[in-house]
Amino acid sequence: MTKTINMTTGKPAKLLFLFALPLMFGNVFQQLYRVVDTAIVGQGVGMEALAALGTTDWLCWMVLAVAQGFTQGFCVLMSQKFGEGDTAGLRRTIGVSMGLTIVITLIVEVLSQALLPFAMTMLRVPTELYGTAEVYARIFFLGIPAAMYYNFTSSILRSVGDSKTPLYAMIISSIINVVLDIVAVFSLGWGVAGAAWATVFAQCCAGAVCTVRIIRTPLLHFGKKDMKPNGRLIGKLLYLGCPISFQCIIISIGCMFLQTVINDYGTAFIAGFAATNKLYGLLEMAAISYGAAITTYVGQNYGAKNMERIRQGIRAAIWISLVTSAIFCVIMLLLGKQFALLFISSESPELLSAACDVAYTYLAAMSFGLPILYLLYVYLNVMVGMGKTILPMISGMVECSIRVVIALLASYWLGKNCLYFAEPAAWLGATILMASSYYITMHIYKRREKLKKE
Repeated sequence: MTKTINMTTGKPAKLLFLFALPLMFGNVFQQLYRVVDTAIVGQGVGMEALAALGTTDWLCWMVLAVAQGFTQGFCVLMSQKFGEGDTAGLRRTIGVSMGLTIVITLIVEVLSQALLPFAMTMLRVPTELYGTAEVYARIFFLGIPAAMYYNFTSSILRSVGDSKTPLYAMIISSIINVVLDIVAVFSLGWGVAGAAWATVFAQCCAGAVCTVRIIRTPLLHFGKKDMKPNGRLIGKLLYLGCPISFQCIIISIGCMFLQTVINDYGTAFIAGFAATNKLYGLLEMAAISYGAAITTYVGQNYGAKNMERIRQGIRAAIWISLVTSAIFCVIMLLLGKQFALLFISSESPELLSAACDVAYTYLAAMSFGLPILYLLYVYLNVMVGMGKTILPMISGMVECSIRVVIALLASYWLGKNCLYFAEPAAWLGATILMASSYYITMHIYKRREKLKKE
């Protein structure tokens, strides 16, 4: 029995919310990978281990996000083919995308392992944290094929409206991850290496669950002929995927530049930022889910050439996003310190207090900026859904520039306190660009529709 959903008919708000809801729960469990790893390392190994993970946080995110950016781009074309009702085109897109995903994964794996020492030197990772950080990053990079396996299979399912199977996959793999984390760190004493290996195995399990659903969905069955390289199709897929991946690289460069400045302010400051960066995944999870729903919704309706329906959907998405972000903001402002303590432990009360203060201040700054972040995901993903991936890449440049400027200000003039506002400022700049781009684009389409009628 197939679980596809045609989003070209029905109430947009209901479709978006119901499609995003399973993704949201799935993201909760996916964030458990990071949260549980960090909490267990922070409590079971200590603050220095937590700080070590924090030094390479954005480096690990960049490597994985670059690879995932391609699968996100491939998903756009799959959604458009499904919206057009082009089953043969959908299967060809899946087959060629799979070959590209394998090649991209191998390239990213080799480059990430080879360039790790150089990257850590550029990040100015403190000597006392270097060994632990390198071990975790090495194993994290070895897990890239597992992460790509899940992301590719789940993107196939999302493109045809199935958001429930990725949820089930995340629930199963998260339970496995938690159990293995506890055993590896507390029982076997493997430290950060054990937490990293647990995540790799759990993501393989998530990919396997999605594969079973694909096998049981006749619409998604593709053969050898569908995997045959097609220059035009490969070019289109890379055109969609490359800008998204490049956007991730640009954003990560800005974040890593910021991290180099953070790394100069000592273990407590690094640990505080590391703890909040893990919570950031929870703050962002609904935005990511709405973004994925918008990409699929817009992709299908764009394929069906229904621009008015896209407008209706985005208006609904804006209100849903603003309400959700306000709820998350209140929760984090009230309970932020308690959440931060999940990740931080130290035998020194002074060090513990300093790290918690840093974590909560940073968390409060990001919480107030959540409505901006959620709007950014709305406007960014509507453009991605229409296949206009160059604009999101430019928004990544805006984010990077703002983070670099703030890092320089912190280094030379205003001090470390301005680092707390780097993320909200970067979101604001990117949101202004993407919102303007969306309304200009829709105005152009509206004029074209009017001229056609005349």
